[in-house]
Amino acid sequence: MTKAFRFSASLGGMSASEIGESARRAEALGYSAVTLPDHFTDQAAPLVALTAAAMATTTLRVLPLVLANDYRHPLVLAKEIASLDALSGGRVDFGIGAGWMTSDYEAAGLTYDKPSVRIARLGESVTVLRGLLAGDNVDFHGEYYDVVGALSAPLPVQPRIPLMLAGGKQKMLTLAGQQADIVGINPGLAAGVIDERAGADATPDRTDQKISWVKAGAGERFDEIELQTRIHLAMITDDREAMAAAMAPALGMSAEEALGSPHALVGSAEQCIETVQAWRERWGISFVSINGDQMEAFAPVVEALHGT
Repeated sequence: MTKAFRFSASLGGMSASEIGESARRAEALGYSAVTLPDHFTDQAAPLVALTAAAMATTTLRVLPLVLANDYRHPLVLAKEIASLDALSGGRVDFGIGAGWMTSDYEAAGLTYDKPSVRIARLGESVTVLRGLLAGDNVDFHGEYYDVVGALSAPLPVQPRIPLMLAGGKQKMLTLAGQQADIVGINPGLAAGVIDERAGADATPDRTDQKISWVKAGAGERFDEIELQTRIHLAMITDDREAMAAAMAPALGMSAEEALGSPHALVGSAEQCIETVQAWRERWGISFVSINGDQMEAFAPVVEALHGT
């Protein structure tokens, strides 16, 4: 089933004093959500900042894009997400992943386990989180977590908080297909950084493969899943080819590859509208996330497509 378009803008990199006003501006421009990543770099703590964004707005949804599972115990995280959903009146989309940025692990003194271990641990965490956020009494004993009990008040407003899992490799996207309501299609980030090595995994052909992994995990429920992409190269410009040629090397791509990738959105507003429509036609991607510093520039695209 074709999903209606929606758009989010990231508050990453904004100062604490800018969070509320930026969230209000995103809401006024028609964005459905604001997001924050989860890193120990120069950014506000995601759940605190998203609470501020929710309190400054009335309809805007808030989405951690995405929390790193290894930084929080699932019981602690369930309490925080439930509280945020209650405080916002039920406006939370809950994004979580296995963790990927090596500098975060180094800063926290955490072991950067191989992907299969991090993903298996995430799988257990999702089981615990789903149960707790549904108001269940959880009695879970796994390889990584032992959790017995239930959440006390405040409980979530939403009977089922939309769960987003995001990744770029087969194990993660298969798990996402099995468990998530929203699946984020990312470049593979096995290097632990976003650099020129990411481009080879951000092409249209690689995206075809990733969608097939999500389908394999989802089975008959695939049509219920909302597919999301995070834009890493974004620019409204009247010289699409020249700008793509200038920006693409940052991700190790040619201009042609960048213009075909669902992680780059470059061109006039009309060209970007056509590009996003083509993504939905080919891959089913309907949820598009951009950097907050491009929020104003892409407002005409949001106005034309949001909700359609």
